Amino acid sequence: MTEDIQLFRKSQILPLIILLSLILVGGIIDYTANAYVQLILLYMCANIILALSLNLVNGFTGQFSIGHAGFMAIGAYTSAWLSMGTDGAPSPFAFFGGPLEPINFILFGIAGGTLAAIAGWIVGQPSLRLRGDYLAIVTLGFGEIIRVVLLNSEAIGGARGLFGIPSPNAISLGPLTISPFWVSFAVAIFWVVTTFLVLWRLVHSIHGRTFLSVREDEIAAQAMGIDTTAVKVKAFVISSFFAGVGGAIFAHAAHYLNPSTFTFTKSVDAIIMVVLGGMGSLSGSVLAACLVTMFPEFILRPLQDLIGIDLRMVIYSLALILFMITRPQGIFGNRELTDIRRSK
Repeated sequence: MTEDIQLFRKSQILPLIILLSLILVGGIIDYTANAYVQLILLYMCANIILALSLNLVNGFTGQFSIGHAGFMAIGAYTSAWLSMGTDGAPSPFAFFGGPLEPINFILFGIAGGTLAAIAGWIVGQPSLRLRGDYLAIVTLGFGEIIRVVLLNSEAIGGARGLFGIPSPNAISLGPLTISPFWVSFAVAIFWVVTTFLVLWRLVHSIHGRTFLSVREDEIAAQAMGIDTTAVKVKAFVISSFFAGVGGAIFAHAAHYLNPSTFTFTKSVDAIIMVVLGGMGSLSGSVLAACLVTMFPEFILRPLQDLIGIDLRMVIYSLALILFMITRPQGIFGNRELTDIRRSK
């Protein structure tokens, strides 16, 4: 028992070092980057979580969901609504204040993810008995249903959208003042690292093996006694939870939500990240999400300012086409960064 505890503690050291290092990077960015760059980095964190969550379904379980924007929208609107007070008063669900205020936003993310997971379970129970194109059509329909419901719900802004979504306030720790961006970045990085670690351990566990068995040959998995529908629903619910968390991060970074943000195009963006990084590669999803978020903004937008013509989407689309032709398996294929390092 003592050896197991020591092994568990050692396994947590590296993730903790990575988390603290990335939070420290946030402090450096806070003093060196402008508000535009900081906003893009927060969007990048939300996209990383979205890509990781979708990869669990599309990459590891072999299903094809194209309605993940709906789960992201549920998480975003839930977290935003819980964080907003009325008539200038603070939110009644903000239980922590002062230096502990970021815990509120972690809890808002958990609430948004939980509601998205419940929606994923409701959708997954009937739809995941289907396969291939039929499942894709069902998930696409669900995403559109969520968007239309949000569009006609006046309680959460309807077509006008939801304004004034708060983000964490600055924290004063004696002579040190942690800015709102630094706090928001720390919360976002906490969720990025948590999502990656949970999915990494999940896919390398016995549950992950059942996901892979369904992906490789569903009929053979059924013959071995695996309840394939239950396995697919489990993966779908977990994926929906983290998609909702990604939506929560997006909501508090943007301070404004509109149903038009969560259209079919947003789901396609998530699929692009998964396919570009490699189906079944968590490391690839992280890298692809960073590239897809930063490439149009940090590289193509300055090009637009230079030539005076908006060719961003043309160049972006052409780059994706050329990359998929030359490397259809994605950047990492189905391997992880650690696998590539071992093979060298």
